[in-house]
Parts: sequence; structure tokens; C-alpha cells
Amino acid sequence: MLDENNAQCPVARALEVLGDRWALMILRDAFDGLRRFSEFQKNLGLAKNILATRLKLLVESGLLEMQPASDGSAYKEYVLTGKGRSVFPVVVSLRQWGEKFLFEAGEVRSELVEAASGHGLETLQVRGQDGRVLNAEDCLRRVVRHG
Repeated sequence: MLDENNAQCPVARALEVLGDRWALMILRDAFDGLRRFSEFQKNLGLAKNILATRLKLLVESGLLEMQPASDGSAYKEYVLTGKGRSVFPVVVSLRQWGEKFLFEAGEVRSELVEAASGHGLETLQVRGQDGRVLNAEDCLRRVVRHG
């Protein structure tokens, strides 16, 4: 639950849903095409009770939805919603930051590439309405009413 100081902050609200490591790792795997509980569990090595809790939160938050298995079996699958797919740039920016700062020369790591061409991705940047690249000192927060 957010305190009064953070209730108006979109970052604080986003972290209520996405601030857990496992939530982002589940979404990363969903972007990679994983859909079933057993696939997430095997890939993440996460205890079943923790995975079930995180998946429930992601479903309740509207980032994933449960659907009947695409192969017609009795299983259920977790599928990204539009809201969930919109987290993709967040995951890419975390990936790019990690690639730049958290690996030593010669270390093995995964790389995200464009499926059609196999080329690497351009580094994400914050841009103004006119297309200029903006840094933190170029921006300020203001309070607005939603809607």
C-alpha cells in the first residue's frame, strides 16, 4: 500500500505491480513465448508457491490473462494482454542498461535482436515532442489530474 507521499507518483504505482524481480522475469519469459505454469517454473527455477502468487498478481493487475491451452489440452495458459505487452520497452531498457553496465568483457550473455533481420536493437532514449534526446536535467515533474 502506497503512503500519502507516493500515492501521486506513477513510478511508485508501477513498482507496486512490477517492482518484484520475479514479476519482471515472468514478463520477460512471456515476451519470449512462454505460456504455461510449468514452462515458467522450469525456466525460472522458482518455487511453485511463489510463482503462483506472482502469476496471480500479474493476472489481477491485468498484465496477463488466463486462457484455455492453445493445443486443446486441459491446461491453462498465461497470455500477455495489451497492458502486459506495453511493458516491453521497460524490459528492453532494463536489458540494455544491464548489457552496458553489468557484464565484464568476455562474459557470456543473451542478446535481444530483431527477429526479421537478426540485427541488434537501437538503444532506447527519452525524447521530447520535437525528437530531441532528453536527460533527467531536461525534465521536471508536475502534478496533473488524470482523465
